Amino acid sequence: MENLTGKTFTLIGAGIMSATLGVLLEQLMPNVKIKIYERLDSIGAESSAAWNNAGTGHSGFCELNYTPELEDGTIDLSKALKIAEQFEISKQFWAYLKENHLLNPKIPFINDIDHMSFVWGDKNIDFLKKRYKAMQQYPIFEDMLYSEDAAEIEDWIPLMMKGRKNADNVAATKMPIGTDVNFGSITREMIQYLKSCPNVEVHLGYDIKTIIKHEKKWKLEIEEIHSNKNLEITTDFVFIGAGGGAIPLLEKTGIPESKGYGGFPVSGQWLKCNNPKIMNQHEAKVYGLAEVGSPPMSVPHLDTRIMEGKKALLFGPYAGFSTKFLKNGSYLDFPMSIEIHNIWPLISAGWKNIPLTKYLVEQVFQSMEHRFEMLQKYYPTAKIEDWELVEAGKRVQIIKEDDSESGGKLQFGTEIVTDKELSLAALLGASPGASTSVSIMLDLLKKCFPDEIKTEQWQTKLTEMIPTYGQSLISNGNLLRKTRANTTRILKLEDVS
Repeated sequence: MENLTGKTFTLIGAGIMSATLGVLLEQLMPNVKIKIYERLDSIGAESSAAWNNAGTGHSGFCELNYTPELEDGTIDLSKALKIAEQFEISKQFWAYLKENHLLNPKIPFINDIDHMSFVWGDKNIDFLKKRYKAMQQYPIFEDMLYSEDAAEIEDWIPLMMKGRKNADNVAATKMPIGTDVNFGSITREMIQYLKSCPNVEVHLGYDIKTIIKHEKKWKLEIEEIHSNKNLEITTDFVFIGAGGGAIPLLEKTGIPESKGYGGFPVSGQWLKCNNPKIMNQHEAKVYGLAEVGSPPMSVPHLDTRIMEGKKALLFGPYAGFSTKFLKNGSYLDFPMSIEIHNIWPLISAGWKNIPLTKYLVEQVFQSMEHRFEMLQKYYPTAKIEDWELVEAGKRVQIIKEDDSESGGKLQFGTEIVTDKELSLAALLGASPGASTSVSIMLDLLKKCFPDEIKTEQWQTKLTEMIPTYGQSLISNGNLLRKTRANTTRILKLEDVS
């Protein structure tokens, strides 16, 4: 096992992933040097920013695309179970930070908001009922409620039931322990803590130009954007956690493991309510089913948000296509990412996903009236003057070589790519990244520091930060209930009604 004392770790990007990894490293290895470089002048301003994501504490409670119905009629819960457990791990880590005063206790970042699924029509109701019965077998979903009673559902979500023509042919599930998370807020708080540590440096307004392996270290050429000055640094370990910007940065490294990867950028928009009277009539995150022919990323939802203590209401997302990889990126991002090693996977994946391309083009040219028609399916009495269209964040889906057949495939979710020496790691992909950020970074630690993570020192510290570390919250109901009660107490999750 290598002695890491005095080593330098460089994290690229100041979003929730780098913030989480930075805190984990600082807690596990207080004697290493950590440097964080961010291209923008602010922290967590891209995908982590509050309005750039739905703020859903993704836990498999309401996201129907996480529980597909198989050909034999059974419901596949594997993804929902995994994500539910991962979010419990995130809450434990955040509770540790709060209880140990590593976060400002006066700045809220998580609130208790019901997570609901809502459908209409006999076929969809049958699916939701089967899903509910399957989920009830697991303690992690045991608090879920199910109803086909219009009066009860109206009590849960009056805004969505008022004026509904099919009110007697609807069904809903409700999880009272759902959450709304301001990922931008928790990112800023974690970075603020790191800035207070003597072994950590945080640099804003710096753009990474080159990443080159130099003997056993990495040499980075970095531009200080406002002065146009360049500097060079050497570092022992590099983490590329730049969201949509990760693929171009990974390509700069030239490592063989980067070959065959490409990115497919997807933009997003929300309808944002500007009428406080309407906002106060809805207090839930309600997810529906994606329209026939549309991709899983387009699952519509009517969401209560709590940001900096203020309530907001959004509906969407409406997908679109842009060649930018970041909201603050360049229209040349996508074309400049195309190289010999990934051009065939990109073409192949594009050919296999023509319906997705068609859907995104249609979304781009959709009028406000057409977008509003979708809202009215969930909120029948909505008035267009109460809503405005706002830009959400960018997501770059992974395209990679497909070993099982020629060409490439479009892959949803996230993936960690490392070099063979385990001295560089890049995180690619998107949702539900922020909610599962702690588990993703724990996976990175296991992958890049396989010897260290087995030591008694690391195991003890990891268990201190995440009391259920190494244990299953899916099969152990008593442990789950005890853990949830503890994190709820520490995070002070309360009903906002």
